[in-house]
Amino acid sequence: MNIDILAALLMGLAGSGHCLAMCGGLAAAMGYQRSPMRLFWYNLGRIFSYAIAGFIVAAALFSISKVHANGLVYLRILAGVMMILLGFYLFRWNRALLWLEKAGAYLWRYIQPLTRKLPAEKTSGYVFIAGMLWGWLPCGLVYSALTWAALSGDPLSGAGFMLIFGLGTFPAMFLTGVFSQKLAGILQSTGFRWIAGLLLIGYGIATLLIAAKQL
Repeated sequence: MNIDILAALLMGLAGSGHCLAMCGGLAAAMGYQRSPMRLFWYNLGRIFSYAIAGFIVAAALFSISKVHANGLVYLRILAGVMMILLGFYLFRWNRALLWLEKAGAYLWRYIQPLTRKLPAEKTSGYVFIAGMLWGWLPCGLVYSALTWAALSGDPLSGAGFMLIFGLGTFPAMFLTGVFSQKLAGILQSTGFRWIAGLLLIGYGIATLLIAAKQL
């Protein structure tokens, strides 16, 4: 399996508990968890926004990286650092990525008002759009994944990376809403968060070592 695909899945699965706390809570508040189809369309919209963000970031940062001979290496170093910070973030040391979420809040200021303009009628199309809008909620987990999307090599690969990342978060989001709250308890438990955080930190360190050899 390609290392970046593995990174996407690992980040998505490891961050499932965080997704449940943020996006899962929003889905419950809007009543989507009472309907499997609405929950499906909500999460599909959320993942689609991740893919759009991956496309944009990969296009922008990969073009910039071509200016310098070691541009991709430096991007991989950045991705490794972000992976480590994400590990600490899952330990609930929120300051590790709080600065990045604050930066994302500027964009969210313009998107959030749109969520209030959606009709009360919850058809599949409107639920999908709601998921797309909430997919831009400031989130350190998503921003960390975007640094890896920048390494993909082209915009479509960046979108694909974020699509796989989103799919990694999907089972927990969907199954918890439809079948059981027990899964939420496991994914948000201290033990799971520490195991996932340590895995991400280890992966980040390995990435930095690989990048250092390429300099």
